[in-house]
Amino acid sequence: MTCADLVVDCRLRAATELLAHQWDPLVLAALRSGPRRRGDLRASIGPISDKVLTETLRRVLANGLVERSGSHNRADYALTALGLSLVEGPLAALGAWITEHGEELLEAQEAATA
Repeated sequence: MTCADLVVDCRLRAATELLAHQWDPLVLAALRSGPRRRGDLRASIGPISDKVLTETLRRVLANGLVERSGSHNRADYALTALGLSLVEGPLAALGAWITEHGEELLEAQEAATA
């Protein structure tokens, strides 16, 4: 079975996969202000283990959203044009939505677990 045979389009699957991982959007948002080194990323996005940061960076690099430059010990990570379009488009819209509806979302989650 090919991806074209599936009910959900391959491009839609690929796009939703970009938001499926908890840390990917946070790393992308942290890079919006410009290139950063690994330590700067960890400090700016919160409590993420080195292992999870490595996995996240590999995933966003493989998806063409981030590029790596420099040497092994002094690498910088920066958004590509594709990554910037995701951050300034869908992620910005999600950020606006959560600003407007975040409390409602949290209240619904709390009610569901009560």
